[in-house]
Amino acid sequence: MRLAARLIARPTETNMRKADMPAPQAKRRENHPKAQALGRARRRYCYYCKEEIEDVDYKVDSILTRFVSEKGEIRSRHITGACRRHQRQVTVAVKRAREMALLPYVVR
Repeated sequence: MRLAARLIARPTETNMRKADMPAPQAKRRENHPKAQALGRARRRYCYYCKEEIEDVDYKVDSILTRFVSEKGEIRSRHITGACRRHQRQVTVAVKRAREMALLPYVVR
C-alpha cells in the first residue's frame, strides 16, 4: 500500500500525462559551438526605410541592381533585408525596369 501511495504522490514520466509534463526547454543557438565560431549574424535593415525614401523608382537602376542577382533573379527579403512594403515595390520596379530595357532579364 505504501508503494502505491508513493507512486501517486510523486509522479514520474511513466505515469504522467502529456499535459502534466513540463515543457521542454528551448535550445539556445549561442550555446552551439558552430554559432560561437561563426559569430553572430548581423541584422540587415531596409535600405529605403533607412534612407527615408517613400517609394521605389524604377528609373534609378543603380539602386535596383543591388536587389537583382548576377543571374538576373530578384533577391528575396531574406537576402536583401528589405521590409515587406519596399520589397513589393522593388519587385514591381524591377519588372517595370526590365520592360523599359533599363535592367536586363538575363545576364549572360
